[in-house]
Amino acid sequence: MVQQKDAGDTGFMMQNEFSAPKGGALIDLNERSREIFRRIVESYLATGEPVGSRNLSRIIPIALSPASIRNVMADLEGSGLIYAPHTSAGRLPTESGLRFFVDALMEVGDLSSEDRGRIEAQVRASGQQKTTESLLTEASSLLSGLSRGAGVVVTSKAGSPLKHIEFVRIEKTRALAVLVSEDGSIENRIVDLPAGLPASALVEASNYLSDRIRGKTIADLKGEIESARVDAERELDGLTAGLVATGLASWAGGADSRQLIVRGQSNLLDDLKAVEDLERIRLLFDDLETKKDVIDLLARAETGEGVRIYIGSENKLFSLSGSSLIAAPFRDQNQKIVGVLGVIGPTRQNYARVIPMVDYTAKVVSKLLESGR
Repeated sequence: MVQQKDAGDTGFMMQNEFSAPKGGALIDLNERSREIFRRIVESYLATGEPVGSRNLSRIIPIALSPASIRNVMADLEGSGLIYAPHTSAGRLPTESGLRFFVDALMEVGDLSSEDRGRIEAQVRASGQQKTTESLLTEASSLLSGLSRGAGVVVTSKAGSPLKHIEFVRIEKTRALAVLVSEDGSIENRIVDLPAGLPASALVEASNYLSDRIRGKTIADLKGEIESARVDAERELDGLTAGLVATGLASWAGGADSRQLIVRGQSNLLDDLKAVEDLERIRLLFDDLETKKDVIDLLARAETGEGVRIYIGSENKLFSLSGSSLIAAPFRDQNQKIVGVLGVIGPTRQNYARVIPMVDYTAKVVSKLLESGR
């Protein structure tokens, strides 16, 4: 389901690729049930604690007795939207319930002018003075500070236009590939060398690539070389051509060619409610350390427009850690999606505030990349 939400000037789109709770809950709730369910979720998002029928009878705008509310809660539990923790007579939303709330009931607020100004000022300041990597690091740190979660950015290392490539042998079968981007950033990567490669081949490969790379990305050059493989092999001997192919494949292919930036992991420790939360955080940190699952998950958000939300076990990355991700893609000057930024937080994070925050930050980053800063 794709749902357009009005968020003032942000005009963001939310995307959902997950199924409804059992029992047709998305369409079967009447007004009374929706109001009680909404209050249960809003209480959970605010406090993290279960809420019971007696407290609900005091806060809902409908005149209902605790007994009537308990009957509604039993129906909601039967629909898979809420559950009763063993330690309390109150109820909490399930992950399916949170998904239903986010998709169908939540009222997404707009960013304050103060938040908009802070995002634009900080991102633009870093974009005018620093490299693309520094710009994205600043965006990640900014999201972390505003959301009190962990700010994350994934972008392709092969996405920046380059102006120079050089190979430097460091061992008999390995070389250091030095890539210099047009924005001034420098990246070093280890490349395995074909057996028996002479020293002259490194020089030839460096010259061959540097003569063709200026203003292009690794992916651009890789495509050109693959389409003109016959001409390349005439110009280079077999060993040098092998080095070029190996080097380009290692930079331009697969999840390993992506760059992960994480800021504010310590913020996830600010909201501990019980001892088990420490284990949840430890598991999430382990996931972030492995990086690959985070990169794979964020890369999925590149496939469509708008903000994407992943709650708990909807993705294997958060199946144990009890966390959620709100992410949005950003584009370069060619309107091509080149990365994703977002916020990782507990499942009870403030979705209504974080969603427009992530979306607006992605738009500001896109504008800077589109203009070449």
